[in-house]
Amino acid sequence: MTAAPRGFSHVETWVFDLDNTLYPRHLNLWQQVDERIRDYVAKFLDVGRDEAFRVQKDYYRRYGTTMRGLMAEHGLKPDEFLDFVHEIDHSPLEPDAALGAAIEALPGRKLILTNGTRKHADAVTRRLAIDHHFEGVFDIVAADLEPKPAPQTYDRFLKTHGVDPSRAAMFEDLARNLTVPHALGMTTVLVVPQGTREVFRESWELEGPGEPHVDHVTNDLAAFLQTIALASSGAECPGPAESR
Repeated sequence: MTAAPRGFSHVETWVFDLDNTLYPRHLNLWQQVDERIRDYVAKFLDVGRDEAFRVQKDYYRRYGTTMRGLMAEHGLKPDEFLDFVHEIDHSPLEPDAALGAAIEALPGRKLILTNGTRKHADAVTRRLAIDHHFEGVFDIVAADLEPKPAPQTYDRFLKTHGVDPSRAAMFEDLARNLTVPHALGMTTVLVVPQGTREVFRESWELEGPGEPHVDHVTNDLAAFLQTIALASSGAECPGPAESR
């Protein structure tokens, strides 16, 4: 028998992934990072772009980030890598008033948990004009360079920010990154914005919407959050965009 998806009435901390969650993937911001990762791998390993792409995606899947794979198998020093791959043009992002209002209306704390850097997170949230809604950002450096979905990364995050996972919700664009949060007691939401399938992604990145560790699925984060905020205020509102 399948357990009913967890709700939000008890949630007091709202945790958001950054890339491809707080903004739609089709804006091609992450594609810039992806290209720079490939360029870095090609130069670092002295290989062609096709081989660099193969290594990049293999390490991404097996280690959580390409950087972690390069550290484990080739002794990469991460500082230069992080600076290089996040040196991108953030101008495709524009202020998102609807998302900002929806985040602001949520009762409780709001935090970002990302495999990217704090500098990149600050640039993204400033461009979206939502930076002032977040109490803090837990980035890859704070995670001691261990990316999601490593269990110890979530443990460090929870301890650093004093989060009770049984009273928290996690929003992510990768289902596998919700496995540990759900096991810890968090309500989980998979965010798959419109246009996701039109943009190239590895097949495994699209897996998991129907898995037991995914409580809800939405293709419109702002509308989904608005529904939650209305429900918390006792107002009449339609159901979430989608749910398991």
